[in-house]
Amino acid sequence: MRRKPGRLIPLEIAICEAAIELRERGDDAFHGYELAKMLRRVPDAPLATAFGTLYRALNRLESMGLLDSRWEAPTIAARENRPRRRLYTLTAAGDAALEEARRATAHSSRKRRRRLAPA
Repeated sequence: MRRKPGRLIPLEIAICEAAIELRERGDDAFHGYELAKMLRRVPDAPLATAFGTLYRALNRLESMGLLDSRWEAPTIAARENRPRRRLYTLTAAGDAALEEARRATAHSSRKRRRRLAPA
């Protein structure tokens, strides 16, 4: 998919929406595997066909300043006998970008409906 400057692609929008949903549940930080499981349950979410696709999108969002990330404390991973996780949080810029994407989507769908309406 070709990206217009400053616009989010559908997978990035789905990631930001999932981050907001998690935050509303009380989880400010999330990791990639948790996010992948959540996206699989969303009916109209774009499919992240491979974890590489998801992690590339997370990296793009972070480089755009829409996500922050940090490694979890090694003691947590050791206590749970698993590898450390990279934890992501949605930034204020991420909130704003998602709102802009939602407005743009609503605006373009209104324009399409206007064009398709019978004369």
